[in-house]
Amino acid sequence: MTLTKRILLAMVLGIAVGLVLNLVYTPGGWLDRFIVHGAFDIVGTIFVNSLKLLVVPLVFVSLVCGTASLGAQSRMGPMAAKTIGLYVLTTAIAITLAIAVASVLGPGKSLGLTASGVADASFSVSLKDTIINIFPSNPVQAMADGVMLQVIVFAVLFGIAISRTGEKGKPVASFFNNLNEVVMQMILMLVQLAPYGVFCLLAKLFASMGFEVFEDLLFYFFTVIGVLLLQCFVVYPALLKAFAGLNPLVFFRKMYPVQVFAFSTASSNATLPYTLSTVEKKLGVDNKVASFTLPLGATINMDGTSIMQGVATVFIAQAYGVDVGLTGYLMVVLTATLASIGTAGVPGVGMVTLTMVLQQAGLPIEEGIALIIGVDRLLDMLRTSVNVTGDATVTTVVAKSEALLEPDIYNADMAEVRQ
Repeated sequence: MTLTKRILLAMVLGIAVGLVLNLVYTPGGWLDRFIVHGAFDIVGTIFVNSLKLLVVPLVFVSLVCGTASLGAQSRMGPMAAKTIGLYVLTTAIAITLAIAVASVLGPGKSLGLTASGVADASFSVSLKDTIINIFPSNPVQAMADGVMLQVIVFAVLFGIAISRTGEKGKPVASFFNNLNEVVMQMILMLVQLAPYGVFCLLAKLFASMGFEVFEDLLFYFFTVIGVLLLQCFVVYPALLKAFAGLNPLVFFRKMYPVQVFAFSTASSNATLPYTLSTVEKKLGVDNKVASFTLPLGATINMDGTSIMQGVATVFIAQAYGVDVGLTGYLMVVLTATLASIGTAGVPGVGMVTLTMVLQQAGLPIEEGIALIIGVDRLLDMLRTSVNVTGDATVTTVVAKSEALLEPDIYNADMAEVRQ
């Protein structure tokens, strides 16, 4: 049985076991303490942490290798411009789609709630701070704290310095290439444990949540899902076809295991090692591109999160009878697009940026978030799948434009790349 099938089986079993346990679940009871938030929580948390521990070394080592191999005449500038431009484009499309679809469907119109007031946002990031925080004053501290934009900047500078050092830089480049192989082997080892971690994560989630939380939010829930599917299976294939001339069906067949993995972990960073391996080995993207675009995407590209924010903004506005207006929604699009970069690396980034968006639209923040937070965990899993798909799409398009994509690998039969 392939790894993908084992993960899918673990997902099904985890959901089934969780729903069965939910029938007899009592918060604080022995089942909760020893099984749900005991054994399941321990195994699931260790699994996610074991993946996250590789993110910083993977990004740093892989990006140093990729940048150093570009040589002294670096293509990093044009490649970075294309990558960031495409990420901003997909994010803007995502939130525009979300607002348009939610405005037409009206998921919150029937609720008729009354807000007690509009609260101040507890978090905000200025454009000045966003730019300053990209550049590290202490790269070791940036790695320790997992501030990925700063790690990326330091790795790019380090790699360019190696490429311009000449003969003395070659042993350093060779060391990092060998170290990269070791890190990739660690990834292969840990990914084999995925079915066990996935089972425990989903069993814990459904045991404690059940389906009661969906009763009042079904319309909102399925509106978000609908826009996520539009972004994933309409927007991304259009980009692949229009900008790279590639067959989207081949792309989705090979990215399917990564999407499943992202769904189960609900973390773009935890999925990053698997995404990088798949994009290079199955889609034929050169490491020079993938090592830069994927870590950057996992940090700043949050199409799925933007979709949630767009639908949530319209839903909360309709629920509380607030007329945001066209100008207000245009500001929401701008705020959410910039916030996806400005709040990179902040824990719980989806809710942080939603706070900023709701404040911009003049909507009740605490009450609005409380209204939707019940189903956010499951939607978080779905939008993470969209996020990693967007990262891989942009990476593939950029690689094709830089002539750093192997068509033979991209178009290879799945039997040749099966794990």
